[in-house]
Amino acid sequence: MNSEPVANVFRPASLTVFNTPVVTPILRFGSKLCLRMLGWRLHGSIPDHMKKAVVIAAPHTSNWDLPYSLMAGFGLGLQAHWLGKASLFGFPFKGIMRWLGGIGVDRSRSGQLVSAAVDCFKQTEGRLFLMIPPEGTRRKVREWKTGFYYIAQGAQVPIIMAYMDHAKKEAGFGPCLEVTGDIEVDMATVKAFYAPIRGLKPDQFDAG
Repeated sequence: MNSEPVANVFRPASLTVFNTPVVTPILRFGSKLCLRMLGWRLHGSIPDHMKKAVVIAAPHTSNWDLPYSLMAGFGLGLQAHWLGKASLFGFPFKGIMRWLGGIGVDRSRSGQLVSAAVDCFKQTEGRLFLMIPPEGTRRKVREWKTGFYYIAQGAQVPIIMAYMDHAKKEAGFGPCLEVTGDIEVDMATVKAFYAPIRGLKPDQFDAG
């Protein structure tokens, strides 16, 4: 079991695959080329003035979502960090996972994760875009987890609705949501946006 305090787990690496000299431009070109050859189109961009945000990554229905999301992130110029279970960050994979933008978390201590993520936003200087799948799992779920919402609310950052529509082969950024504090209204807005979007396994995603 990971004995490291939760607050110390949330330390995003400053140098990642999304901002490494020489490597990043090559991967960005390769990602765009690969997606184009597979028939995918990219849409949208993050406003230049926006420095921090919670990025919803949905639908999340397959292990293939990670490589597709990474390629889309490169193509769209997103310098993303993402949350992963702490076991993925053990020796000898910790360095590479952090370089890929990962932040290891102990999921058994979920009650502290929101506050730790909020502290991460507040303590991080410069840009920080934290990508979180709102479903919280690849399995079929009826209710989305709301941790991403409370992280955005506590950190006072917007929510960017990123998507990958496998039916249309389109990926990109949808609207940005400024959290109002009325979770029912805000979640209805989020789910309405994602309702027509189809994941790789459509039966595993329910935006209702």
